[in-house]
Amino acid sequence: MAAKDGAAAAADSPDLITLGRRIRHARTSRGLTLEALGERVGSAPSLLSLIENGRREPRLSLLRSIADAVGVAVPDLLADEPPSRRAELEIALERAQRGPLFGALGLPSVRPSQKLPMPVLEQLVGLHAELSRREEEAIATPEEARRANTELRHERQARDNYFPQIEALGEELTKRAGYAGAGALTHRTVARMAEQLGLTILHVDDLPRSARSVTDLENGRIYLPPASIPGGHGLRSLALQAIAHRVLGHERPRSYAEFLRQRVEITYFAASCLIPQSVAVEFLQRRKREKDLAVEDFRDAFGVTHEAAAMRLTNLATVHLGIPLHFLRVGDDGALFRGYANDGLPLPQDVTGAIEGQLVCRWWAGREAFTRRDRATESYQYTDTPAGTFWDSVQTGTGADGRQFSITVGVPYAHAKWFRGRDTQVRHASTCPDPACCQRPPADLAERWDGVAWPSARMHQQVLAALPRGAFPGVDDTDVFAFLQRHAPSAPAAG
Repeated sequence: MAAKDGAAAAADSPDLITLGRRIRHARTSRGLTLEALGERVGSAPSLLSLIENGRREPRLSLLRSIADAVGVAVPDLLADEPPSRRAELEIALERAQRGPLFGALGLPSVRPSQKLPMPVLEQLVGLHAELSRREEEAIATPEEARRANTELRHERQARDNYFPQIEALGEELTKRAGYAGAGALTHRTVARMAEQLGLTILHVDDLPRSARSVTDLENGRIYLPPASIPGGHGLRSLALQAIAHRVLGHERPRSYAEFLRQRVEITYFAASCLIPQSVAVEFLQRRKREKDLAVEDFRDAFGVTHEAAAMRLTNLATVHLGIPLHFLRVGDDGALFRGYANDGLPLPQDVTGAIEGQLVCRWWAGREAFTRRDRATESYQYTDTPAGTFWDSVQTGTGADGRQFSITVGVPYAHAKWFRGRDTQVRHASTCPDPACCQRPPADLAERWDGVAWPSARMHQQVLAALPRGAFPGVDDTDVFAFLQRHAPSAPAAG
């Protein structure tokens, strides 16, 4: 409570820099020197100088005396607006030079006195603003981003990928919007959720290429791609993620780590709405009693993608069913795109602990699935590993780029009894990370082709690319702002 009281007091206290500049403006407008004002109010000129420079807060009695001496009301001196353009620039320069960003540079400060020409003052303030803008762009090296992502994955694993506050929020908002508690969340219900927050969902065909959605906070609009795009789950999820930024109280990310954390939270919120906890847990518990858990049934019951249903299981299965599990999305080249495990499965990782881009064992189910002819339904497999035996359910698919991928949900052997497909006879053994498992070619082939083979590697351009820049990494601000201007209610009609 004391912290709140302190925060409130800070919020109520005057802005000392602005107050000082207003006093100086009033004094010089009356033609008074610091010495003359000091004689009128009975204070030393040095104290008045500190007050005018925003380094000392005047007592209320002294403030009243100053107001009388310069012929200005006390509320006018306490106003938030700078008294002039020059004062505005001086205040901006003072604030910038008192901040940690300038302090870290180790440069001498420039005193914004009356002798400082306006063009110089304009330039200095502009330079500080640009320095601050670049600092806020949340630029990170790839190593920093990978470490941030790894730390976030470990946090999620430690809490079984379960966020009770977001679960409760998603449940509350869907019910308030009229969700009946069964089946898929409709587009109309999502629209009502937005309306209850003062937002309108609009589908446009000129959304900036770098943005999945754009929210106009000033006019209460969420812009999404055209509704005719196949895949209703995708549009509902995009709308819910845009809503999530509002209901979760997000602010502009100050770092790449914060950007990634916000992405996790908005994705979780969307999932908690599309597959509400209470009805989902009831569905899963019933299927567990029947020993007939299946990702494909969970997917179809709520009208979402296989990947969304699989990820949602990681939120609910451990906390509500007592089942530890793992989730993998693997590309057809064997690279791990996304992964989660709280069941002891040893995910491949680099020296920083990051798993993204690492090759999974070619004997794991998520990679073996690409060798099967029938990929229309889930396939099942047991895999013996140094960490124990795991059962896996795998579904393959094709992404928007035409590349194939697989979605794996798996559990330790002891928990396979709850799942459909537990009677599979498919079984493989993996000794990874032992290089002899699948990373080295057979000895006869290595001997046959050593020194006479020269493949040309396919270059992954992301290896050379820097991390996306910007306050919202990867988004082109120019395109977004031009888009908002075009669609703003006050924009002039085309033609």
